[in-house]
Amino acid sequence: MKFTSYWLDTAPATPDRSRTEISREVDVAVVGAGLTGTSAALHLARKGARVAVLEKETVGWGASGRNGGMATPGLSLGLRDAIARYGFPTARDLYNSYYDAIDSIEKLVADEGIDCDFARNGKLNLAAKPAHYEGMKRTYEVLTERMGVDTTLVPPSELGEEIGSPRYHGGILDPLGAGLHVGKFVKGLGESAVRAGAEIHEKAGVESVHRLGGTRHELVTSRGRIRADKVLVATSGYTTRPFRWQQVRIAPVGSFIIVTEPLGKEVCDQLLPNRRMCSDSKNLLYYFRITPDHRLLFGGRARFAMAGPRSDQKSGRILREAMVSVFPQLANAGVDYCWGGLVDMSMDRLVHAGEQDGLFYSVGYSGHGVQMATYMGKQMADYMDGVLEANPWRDIPFKRIPGHFGPPWFLPFAGGYYKFQDVIK
Repeated sequence: MKFTSYWLDTAPATPDRSRTEISREVDVAVVGAGLTGTSAALHLARKGARVAVLEKETVGWGASGRNGGMATPGLSLGLRDAIARYGFPTARDLYNSYYDAIDSIEKLVADEGIDCDFARNGKLNLAAKPAHYEGMKRTYEVLTERMGVDTTLVPPSELGEEIGSPRYHGGILDPLGAGLHVGKFVKGLGESAVRAGAEIHEKAGVESVHRLGGTRHELVTSRGRIRADKVLVATSGYTTRPFRWQQVRIAPVGSFIIVTEPLGKEVCDQLLPNRRMCSDSKNLLYYFRITPDHRLLFGGRARFAMAGPRSDQKSGRILREAMVSVFPQLANAGVDYCWGGLVDMSMDRLVHAGEQDGLFYSVGYSGHGVQMATYMGKQMADYMDGVLEANPWRDIPFKRIPGHFGPPWFLPFAGGYYKFQDVIK
């Protein structure tokens, strides 16, 4: 078993950019070479800006290369909860931005010729309890009657056409959800950004930031200093002390994934015949899909803990048991990959983007980072260029997590709370 991301392990090698010469002056410094950072760099460079991307590890090393490879519609907060909190017009616009985000990936893949197995096979949300299916019926009514969204309710009697598992109690299908090989995609975005004129500097973690006035800053990295007229913080769940204002507003929650040995097309046809991107309705949810080479990827918040070798191994054992509980026919299937990564959960489970103390930022994707990080990289390139309406999240307050001072000591307590909620609801 490999304790590394399947996506990064099976993506083509890209040039080593750990010894590149860092420019002394740029128009924009982007901190983080994940999907937000590489997308922003590409779109800024297309505008003619001189851009430097500063990455502590390597392109896609963080959440962008450690997720489920799903680009799917739907607010992490939940549509009906968003309507209750923000009103229908705002909730509708935020929800629709996820469709725009998936469209933006599809366009980037086509425009840049990125070979990443992008396919719009649909997203299936599965009811873990009968009561959850009743809630899906209410959401379906809002989507179809008020928003005009083409979704399909899948009753329990028809669920066997979608998934070879007896565990669930119906579902709701959105045909516009997509899957992709996210390792190939994020590395492809990085290469596209470089071709457009951006610099990418790996092993160049930002150690301190000094404001020179307005949005102009000097950044001290592990490989030298750089001055930038504007800075975009794109570090998601890996945001650290140099960007403390953002750090204490993000809970870096561990999400863990296993990938089986190759199962073959016939077995995969039994598990998920339509190749949907799937997740269930629990707070501590499971999510799963078929990979391009006929494996099952199975992930979830196995434990509310940080990722790391020992944590990943323990979480992998928990996830394998969960996988077999969903798909008993995989009791003897081998697991080839197991890894973890950090999801950047905001307190309200919404994306947050804007400017604070002269620093631009886009973070808080709350489990929907593949599409929203890519999209917000593009949108922030426009927002930093003065197009305020490009940022759909600009009016959403970004509240600090109470008691959050740095290391997320509160994660076990949050995990206990959500486990209890999954039991009683």
